[in-house]
Amino acid sequence: MVQQSVALPPGFSPNRRHLGVRANLCGREPCIRYHRGIQLPTIEDPVIRLANPAQHYAWGSVTAIPELLGLPAATEPLAESWLGAHPSAPSVVRTEHGSAGLDSWLAADAEGLLGADVVARFGPSLPYLLKVIAAETPLSLQVHPTAEQAAVGFAAEEDAGVPITAVHRNYRDRNHKPELLYALTPFEALCGFRAPRRAAELLADLDAPLAKQLHDVLTTQPSFEGIRAAFTQLLQAHTRPSADAVHEVTDACAARLAAGSSSPRADRTVVLLAQQYPGDPGVVTSLLLNPVTLQPGDAMFVPAGGVHAYLHGLGIEIMASSDNVLRAGLTTKHIDVDELLRNVDYVAAPPIRIAPEIFHRATRVFYAPVDDFELSVTSIDDAVVHPLPGRGPRILLCLAGELEIRTARGSVVKLLRGESIFAPASDGDLTVQGSGTVVQADVP
Repeated sequence: MVQQSVALPPGFSPNRRHLGVRANLCGREPCIRYHRGIQLPTIEDPVIRLANPAQHYAWGSVTAIPELLGLPAATEPLAESWLGAHPSAPSVVRTEHGSAGLDSWLAADAEGLLGADVVARFGPSLPYLLKVIAAETPLSLQVHPTAEQAAVGFAAEEDAGVPITAVHRNYRDRNHKPELLYALTPFEALCGFRAPRRAAELLADLDAPLAKQLHDVLTTQPSFEGIRAAFTQLLQAHTRPSADAVHEVTDACAARLAAGSSSPRADRTVVLLAQQYPGDPGVVTSLLLNPVTLQPGDAMFVPAGGVHAYLHGLGIEIMASSDNVLRAGLTTKHIDVDELLRNVDYVAAPPIRIAPEIFHRATRVFYAPVDDFELSVTSIDDAVVHPLPGRGPRILLCLAGELEIRTARGSVVKLLRGESIFAPASDGDLTVQGSGTVVQADVP
């Protein structure tokens, strides 16, 4: 079961659940209106401070996220911090008088907070989810569904009566889950399929029967069909190799590495995964996948259907607001191989790196090839007032320093390291001043 806690920056102590009276940060008296127990925002409301749920997964880091955000030391692995309104773990709206889930807050006045354009395109909910992610050990071999696949899968599980919180549930919402990863440290991952020719080369001289079988498949079908056949053979129940067969491939890679491998990265990855998940066929699938290293400041887009496994690093993720994950291995969590195989895109292509565009000198904007989200990173150290991109509903997270955010309506909020805010569409253009770094999630 996922363990969730809310990371509360200094000075915030929620006292009454789902009570919403905002802090009068602008020096004006708010006009308080309620809908189903949630205070409706008024035109005079400032930006909204957030407290964000922490996800404690085994692959997380005890130190990385606390050190990044200036939080108290974790006593168990802290894998992710979620900033958004997904019902599985929404951020909490912080006020002087109480708290409410951001999802409930937005539902009370979706058009006023999200803007008419966003509501028309995505309905009355925030279309993105921002995360801080820290991988100390490898994550699962996984795929995220397209919107069409998610709608079908969600409906099927609803009809079957699978509880939304069940550990064996695949689809927790109806949404697709393309995502963009922005590296804060060197970040290692596997993403998408290698060219069949290259995968065959890696398998060619491994002294292991399973490696020879997969090599024959890839050389007989040197196309995406060969990749499909090899990947399916490794994972599907009736062809899945034994743990001993996987160990033989692992030992062959270790021997090749010790002898001075011409492909040390591929062999090291096999050995690394085998240490964490010995005998898991997912270990061998790494030879079919593209390795990728993101340096700090680099970004990579993972489309729906793209098979991937994050290995190690600290970064920022932004994605469509979804918690749909289909797993096939390298995990102790629920796996559903058949469902994953139905959702995989088998096209062999290199990872999709996203080069930033510069906005007003201080901001790098990463435009993903989807309509749900975009990410910007602003780093400043001067007395200049810098404009921020975007005008829709935005979430901002301060990664370093001390910054002052100002809205078009004149509201001002100070952000320290680890603090975050939600800026409604009605706030209009934002500017930032001070010294530090802020990441912003926005809707294109």
